[in-house]
Amino acid sequence: MKKMLTNLLKPLPIIFLSLFFMSCFEDNDDNAVTASSISDFVWKGMNAAYLYKSNVPDLANDRFENTNDYAAYLNAFESPESCFESLIYARQTVDRYSWIVNDYIALEQQFSGTTKSNGMAYGLVRLSATDQNVYGYVRYVLPNTSAESASVERGMLFWGVDGTQLTVNNYKALLAADNYTINLGTYNDNGTEDESDDNIVPNNESIVLPKSIYTANPVYQTELLEVENESVGYLVYNGFVSEFESQLNAAFASFAAANVQHLVVDLRYNPGGSVETATVLGSLITGQFTDELFVRLEYNEDVQASVNDLETLNYRFTTSLDNGSGLNSLGMQTVYFITTKNSASASELVINSLKPYLGDSEVLVFGKATEGKSQASVTLYDSPTYGRTGANPNHTYAMQPLVAITKNSLEVSVPSDGLTPFFEIDENLNNLGQLGDPNEPLLAAVLDHIAGSNFAPINSFLSQSILIDSDQSLLPFKEGLHFRQRNKLQ
Repeated sequence: MKKMLTNLLKPLPIIFLSLFFMSCFEDNDDNAVTASSISDFVWKGMNAAYLYKSNVPDLANDRFENTNDYAAYLNAFESPESCFESLIYARQTVDRYSWIVNDYIALEQQFSGTTKSNGMAYGLVRLSATDQNVYGYVRYVLPNTSAESASVERGMLFWGVDGTQLTVNNYKALLAADNYTINLGTYNDNGTEDESDDNIVPNNESIVLPKSIYTANPVYQTELLEVENESVGYLVYNGFVSEFESQLNAAFASFAAANVQHLVVDLRYNPGGSVETATVLGSLITGQFTDELFVRLEYNEDVQASVNDLETLNYRFTTSLDNGSGLNSLGMQTVYFITTKNSASASELVINSLKPYLGDSEVLVFGKATEGKSQASVTLYDSPTYGRTGANPNHTYAMQPLVAITKNSLEVSVPSDGLTPFFEIDENLNNLGQLGDPNEPLLAAVLDHIAGSNFAPINSFLSQSILIDSDQSLLPFKEGLHFRQRNKLQ
């Protein structure tokens, strides 16, 4: 008689719902067959939690007849990575964000803000759709790094690395090196306003940039500005990192002390991060919606059907950090965000989750449309509960699969094509300006709106350069929206 795969639900303090699905086999007629233990972890973890499980036939609960069948399936893969990749649903169009790593120590360090860095944050562009050459521009420089020591500045342009022209085919390898030299260039507009004839000309200058282990504070910059005799708080926030929530809270303390009347949150280079920290930021901006629903997570059909306590799905506006510190909330009725295509996941979550409470007309986005990522992931380890405790000591593989969709209190997710700006304006390589300077083009657009200046809802000031990548996406593990194991029993 055909033996079917059985899923056993056990209430344990694990991942999102504290539910653990263990797949087990029984076949007294068959001899045990040895399979790859890591690929076994991959399949079982994906079968337990993967958001798109129902779309992947190989993850079906009745996929295998017996242990021999299952072992043969696992042994067909050359590596855990190939097994994992075979279980991803629509990699190019739907799930672009799940990944597997062979070093979860490095993954944990990156989530806490620690990476190998030279301190130069950059964007990479092509000057036209047909141009195969790639050019870098410096977005900002981290303090106490080799880039700061070498006087790298926002707005610098570079055409090459180690004397080699960057192209669409080689830039990843060149910029992945632990030590490299950037070759600088000068923007040439050829004396015309038409960007189609613009180019970047080498200027024979270069800067050596060695990398080292570095922990970046995502609270990059705060400024107190004044518009029409009213105080404006400005924050450049570059990542939702739980370990730096106290620094985020301190930034808002400075705004509260100044009695700011307007708030501008610059997320243009923020690729996302922690759901918990996103909830903290939303609570700092407001403060008048304590315990109201901020965001809800929805899981795959099997997990969702097993939820007994619906509160485990919810993140609510809060008044304190995990360490008990009270939040320095501002009680804003209106908030301004600056975004680009690099603003993703947790950045989008904050904007989307504030709209039901403040209203679309009071959550104003300036810049470019965001990435469009509403799915959240969680780290799965090779342990009896998929948690960090008890992880298999024989390897350091872990998975970061998408496991949930985020929705605001109106059950609305971030659109797949991103959040559309109220006022569209692009960064221009020939006029980047300085972050926090009232004349920096994107910030200036916000301040003009606050001042009531005349403007069109959609601005024609759009650069023709095509953004193709950034230092963030070239990190060992791509950033995204993730959350901690909630440690709540069913």
